[in-house]
This record gives sequence, structure tokens and C-alpha cells, in this order.
Amino acid sequence: MIRVIIVDDHALIRRGLRETLGEAGDIEVVGDVGDYGELRQLLRTVECDVLLLDVNLPGRSGLDVLRALADEGRRIRTLVLSMYPEDQYAIRALKSGAQGYLTKSADPAQIVAAVRTVYAGRKYITPEIAQALADSLTEPDQRLPHERLSDREYQTLTLIASGKRLSEIAAQLALSPKTVSVYRARVLEKLGLGSNAELTSYAIRNGLID
Repeated sequence: MIRVIIVDDHALIRRGLRETLGEAGDIEVVGDVGDYGELRQLLRTVECDVLLLDVNLPGRSGLDVLRALADEGRRIRTLVLSMYPEDQYAIRALKSGAQGYLTKSADPAQIVAAVRTVYAGRKYITPEIAQALADSLTEPDQRLPHERLSDREYQTLTLIASGKRLSEIAAQLALSPKTVSVYRARVLEKLGLGSNAELTSYAIRNGLID
């Protein structure tokens, strides 16, 4: 059996994924949690083969969790399952240590296939991700400005553009409002923008938010 832990801050999504994977026959969901703190506690008592991980988590993001697990020396194969399209976070997730990336709109059969692929030690890459990877290798100097942002800067960009206030972003990312303000200033400078309104317009224009 492939032992899976689901990490997502929405209980309904966790329940849906548990049902989908449970019907596969060769997959057992051994736990589901809502954030990194709960994951750490669970991993003290439960063995896991594949981690099904969301990007947008309270406190430490999914990308932060990937790096934390690597720093702790945990050899858990991770499949990132996110609401964000492949062109937004897939390459960042793979570079942070994930073995695969899917959006939450993926077909249940595709999610099951991805878990099996990652468990077998192979990368799970959709055609969209393959194209994005190829573009990043062949055209490194032609990346859009937001593709050059750090992970934290990119998160700050998308959250501000989604209408979040700095205090809300600080709470979500477990940072101080002052630190978030620094990230905001860096984003504005790197993108050549002057206000939150311009930042939001940029995000919409480039398809970074719905």
C-alpha cells in the first residue's frame, strides 16, 4: 500500500481527496492535516510514502514546507496539489524539492496516477509544466519580471493583488507587518510599479489572479 498524508487547510478538500485516493485500492491515507505544525506532529508517529501538499497554507507555505522537510533530512516524496495554474507555481515547487505538481481541478484519476508515479520514484510533469521548464532553460533572459521574484515576494504579490491587507498577509504568512512591507517594497521596485493598484493591474494582466 502507498501511504499518503494530505496537507491542506480546507477540511472539505481533505475529505474529498481522502475519498478519491481511498477508492484506488493500493493507496491508504494515513493522515490529513491543515498546516506544517500538525504535519510535524503526525510524522512523529506515522510513516508516509507520499505527501500530497497544498501551496497556500497558513503560516509556512507549501514551498516553505518542502524546504523544511529537506532541511530535516526527511525523504518523503511530495506531490503538490494547488489551486494555482502550473505556470505560476509548478517550477518553483519542483525547484524546492517536489516530485510533481497538479492543480486541484485535475481529474481524480489523474491525481491517483500522479501519486503512483511519484511513489515509484519518478517525476510527475504535465505537458504544461514540461513546456514551462523548456522555456525557462532555453530563454532564461526572457522571463517576465514576476518570474524573477523570490517565493516570498511572489506570494506577497499575489496576496496583495487578491485584495489582502498587509496585516492579513502578515498573519497568513506568519510574518510581521513590517517584514511584509519590505517584501511589498521589493516587489514594487522589481516590477517597476508605484502602488497597490498598479500591482493589482499587473497581476490581472499577467493572469496571476482570477
